[in-house]
Amino acid sequence: MDNLINHPGIIAAFSVLILIMLLLDLGVFNKKSHEVSNKEAVTWSLVWIGLSMGFSGVIYYFMGIEKFSQFQSAYWIEKALSVDNLFVFILVFGFFNVPKHLHHKVLFWGIIGALVLRAIFIFSGVGLIKLTYLPEMELFGHKLRINVVLTLFGLFLIYAGIKSWFADDDDEEEKDFNKSPGARFVHKFFNVSKNYVGDKFFTIENGKKLATPLLVVVGVIEFTDLLFAVDSIPAIFAIAPDDPFILYTSNIFAILGLRALYFLLANFIHLFSKLKYGLAIILAFIGVKMVVSPVFHIESIHSLMVVGGVLVLSVIASVLFPEQESA
Repeated sequence: MDNLINHPGIIAAFSVLILIMLLLDLGVFNKKSHEVSNKEAVTWSLVWIGLSMGFSGVIYYFMGIEKFSQFQSAYWIEKALSVDNLFVFILVFGFFNVPKHLHHKVLFWGIIGALVLRAIFIFSGVGLIKLTYLPEMELFGHKLRINVVLTLFGLFLIYAGIKSWFADDDDEEEKDFNKSPGARFVHKFFNVSKNYVGDKFFTIENGKKLATPLLVVVGVIEFTDLLFAVDSIPAIFAIAPDDPFILYTSNIFAILGLRALYFLLANFIHLFSKLKYGLAIILAFIGVKMVVSPVFHIESIHSLMVVGGVLVLSVIASVLFPEQESA
């Protein structure tokens, strides 16, 4: 937490920037639900990436190259893993037949929920990591200080990477999202109308207040993000396990750009057909980094190079070797 105390100006700038952008998004540019065009999606993607890179420049200026590399590594890891999340969002919207002009509102509220959940996970995780270091020990003449949580996270990520490599995409496509805990949660507390009512979450039918299917979709999106955080949050802990400021700011910038990225992804999904293999490699690499960290430290700049290289190669492979559509 020392970095938070030593740089209150950066914290204030980050907080004000995020608040202003959210207010502009909700109250100015998207007051009315509408279908997002490719041009709008590209513009907002560039805005969010530009803000993220600009903020990383501020970190470099005030905190040095190591923190800059940590921010960049955590940002791109979260961004890459979130793309996999967006594939599922596309399936969810298709399953519930959500009109395209309502996608933005669902994603907005889904991301607001993600901001809160990520804060809880990151700050509590950093606290837990600080409490789970084993006493220093000596092995083969080297002094080691092993952290139980980071080691378990590392082993889990190696497993997740292997599982992701061999995952069958057809299983996800055939999933009944009405059985998702997020959908069941909404149905447990509300009677749900069968029809969408504009962009409203609630409606009145026969004198009774009912939830609309749009609220069910938000519930499914929130729960889906919660599941994906199980992979992404442990992964970024490998980058800066003792610095919640770097982890949270990089995570938030990556998440806030997801809405625009979603609309691009939905139209150019063929550019990411091999991404799952890249993500599998990244997860396994981060897991190995966590496990071997007591013996061998992989610098943040090297992690950034690996993550960036794998992402670029996976996109190139997707373009050169596109998946054939089944007849």
